Amino acid sequence: MGAEYDFDHAIDIAWCPGCGNFKILEALKASLTQLDLDEHSVVFVSGIGQAAKTPQYIDVHYFNGLHGRSLPVATAIKAANRGLTLIAESGDGCMYGEGGNHFIHTIRRNPDITNIVHNNMVYGLTKGQASPTSQIGFTTPIQTDGVHLEPFNPISVAISLNASFVARAFAGDVKQTTDMLKKAIIHKGYALVDIFQPCVSFNRVNTYQWHKEHTYYLDSDHDPSDREAAFKRAIETDRFPLGIFYINTDKPAFEDNLAAYISDPTPLYKRGIYVEKLMDLVKTLRT
Repeated sequence: MGAEYDFDHAIDIAWCPGCGNFKILEALKASLTQLDLDEHSVVFVSGIGQAAKTPQYIDVHYFNGLHGRSLPVATAIKAANRGLTLIAESGDGCMYGEGGNHFIHTIRRNPDITNIVHNNMVYGLTKGQASPTSQIGFTTPIQTDGVHLEPFNPISVAISLNASFVARAFAGDVKQTTDMLKKAIIHKGYALVDIFQPCVSFNRVNTYQWHKEHTYYLDSDHDPSDREAAFKRAIETDRFPLGIFYINTDKPAFEDNLAAYISDPTPLYKRGIYVEKLMDLVKTLRT
């Protein structure tokens, strides 16, 4: 292998022992290494939360932004330099709660980025309140009578918006998660990988054992090009399907449709600043 996505020195990882984030980190580093991507061309963007700390433990370029705001930043970076591999990573609260509006419209824009969501059905960093994906009846120190809201279903929402790649993984299955991440990263367009992961401190319901009992893998007969079939699988909740639900290779990437690239493929970051043209524009705005 060429690139090795790891630090050469010991680091103090802030997660609780047994946290599902460790397995996701393992799968992520394995997928990047196996793809043999140039580490200088890989950029992570994250928000706030335990999951958002993941890029801190990988030897890559990294932008840590505001809560729920990783997707617009990743979209902008990709637009400025289309040669980069962009990965936006955070938790279910950050991506689907604070970042829910960005999640929806990033799917519509279809930038060539991979969106990894650590879905533990709870807010872990802020000590255990319900998240958008918490199950009905789940009790917390805040929701003392149990959650009564319908859980947010990112898979069905993404498919309904015709996202170009939609998958769900389980952190406990590192090999399968690695394979899905590799396919998502090399996919041209927006790719969602929602990863079920236990929170051993604040979610004692959705444990490793619970996920084993309440999930199954899509079989080889599933056709990821069949959007209707994918949606039917996405709304299953008695047992949650794992695997690649849907792929649409016909959607153009957001950055390839930008007017700035129609006549000039030069990345935006390599272009000069035309002061005279800028001043001319300012003058027109003043009149």
